[in-house]
Amino acid sequence: MAILDKVSRRILQELQINSHRSVQELANSVGLSSTPCWRRVRELEQSGVIRRYTALVDREKIGLQTCVLAHVTLARNAEGVVDQFEAAMQACPEVVECYGTTGDVDYVIKVMVPDIKAYDAFLHGTIFKIPGVANIRSNMVLREVKYETALPL
Repeated sequence: MAILDKVSRRILQELQINSHRSVQELANSVGLSSTPCWRRVRELEQSGVIRRYTALVDREKIGLQTCVLAHVTLARNAEGVVDQFEAAMQACPEVVECYGTTGDVDYVIKVMVPDIKAYDAFLHGTIFKIPGVANIRSNMVLREVKYETALPL
C-alpha cells in the first residue's frame, strides 16, 4: 500500500487516537459501514501500515521517574561493534528507543529507569560492558514538553 487515500488516512488517525474502539464505532467516525471499514483495517494490518496495537502506560505511575537521552559513540576499529551494540540495545528493557544518527554521535538512546542510581547501574552493568562503546554523554530529561505517539497524516 504505497499511497493512502483519504478514508484510509482517516481510519489511521482515528485508530491512533483510540485503537480500542469497536469496528462499528470506527466506521461511524470515518463515515463507512462496518464491513468496508473492517476490510480497510485488515488491509492496513496485512500491508504492514499498522504494525501492532498497544497500550500507552504512564511511566511515572509505574515508577519510571527518570528519563535519560544518552548519546553513544562507538569505536570504529573493532569488527562487529555495530552489530553487538544494536543487539545489546534490543535486549535492554530500559532502552525504549534507539536511533542510529548522523553527526557527532553514532546513536541516541532513550532510557527509562526509576532513578539516577538505577541509571548508574544501567551504565555500569550494561553500556560500559558492550565492546566498542567509546563514549557516552547523558542528558537527564527535566520535563516532557511534548510526547505524541500519533504520526502526522
